[in-house]
Amino acid sequence: MGQQDTTQQVNEDIKEMGQTPPPANPEKSNIQCITIIGQVEGHQAMPPQNKTTKYEHLIPQFVGFRENPEVKGLLIILNTVGGDVEAGLALAELIASFGKPVVSLVLGGAHSISVPIAVSSDYSFITPSATMTLHPVRMSGTVLGVVQTYDYFDQMQERIVEFVSRHSGITSDRFRELMLDTGKIAKDMGTILVGPQAVNEKIINQLGGLNEAILKLKELIKDAEENDDI
Repeated sequence: MGQQDTTQQVNEDIKEMGQTPPPANPEKSNIQCITIIGQVEGHQAMPPQNKTTKYEHLIPQFVGFRENPEVKGLLIILNTVGGDVEAGLALAELIASFGKPVVSLVLGGAHSISVPIAVSSDYSFITPSATMTLHPVRMSGTVLGVVQTYDYFDQMQERIVEFVSRHSGITSDRFRELMLDTGKIAKDMGTILVGPQAVNEKIINQLGGLNEAILKLKELIKDAEENDDI
């Protein structure tokens, strides 16, 4: 493949996937950046005017980065309103089991099902102006008014609660309390946390931006290399 073909492929990857290729020279950088923006698109395609992150695009990339010896760590940058619950949890589990150092950074916002994605990393950051919205599971389409429907919603919600409590410092009871709060969001239930509040609630590890996130990721990579973990 010639230089022009390589450049065209890189441009196409950026256009279609929103991702840059892994570094050609590992001495310059051994970090791969993944962006999760807009709405997490799952089993149903969103309207073309919606900005989306397609989880079926990210899954093979995670596998490729896990197997690429040049990639020593991942930086996950989030600015998303949430989206498909199953797709969001799938991405969160994928990140949590990646096997190489991962740091997440919340810019703008990480709402709804993107909360588990944000906490699935080894260490998480949030900028002071960013927000996180915690609320109960929502579902569109036909809903049957039977006990089984409530049980299904409750089971799905508990999967989210337990995942977040396992991968952050917040307890499941406190997270559930914030999700079901009726006094914080007009015409709805839930809680909106600004950056410092997300840290105080022990959902996110630390306030910080890009520089702090990269420095922490390099520290984790160095520790992993010294322990022969990567």
